[in-house]
Amino acid sequence: MKKYQNIRNLREDKDLTQAYMAERLCITQRTYSRYENGDHYIPTEILIELADFHSVSVDYLLGLTAQKTPYPPKKK
Repeated sequence: MKKYQNIRNLREDKDLTQAYMAERLCITQRTYSRYENGDHYIPTEILIELADFHSVSVDYLLGLTAQKTPYPPKKK
């Protein structure tokens, strides 16, 4: 698996600890660390929560795009 460098960078840019993020996501710090390091796949619901928290797209978190801004909502 690859590292999720964007997730780590966003956390560090805000001077947040892994323990703080883990608490926000209701997981252990060890699990959060394994997500960042790419030792475990990140469940979809956690990715969505991280994207919402950091106001970025899931694609950005996964390193699929360099565009941080989330996609605009669909028109009704």
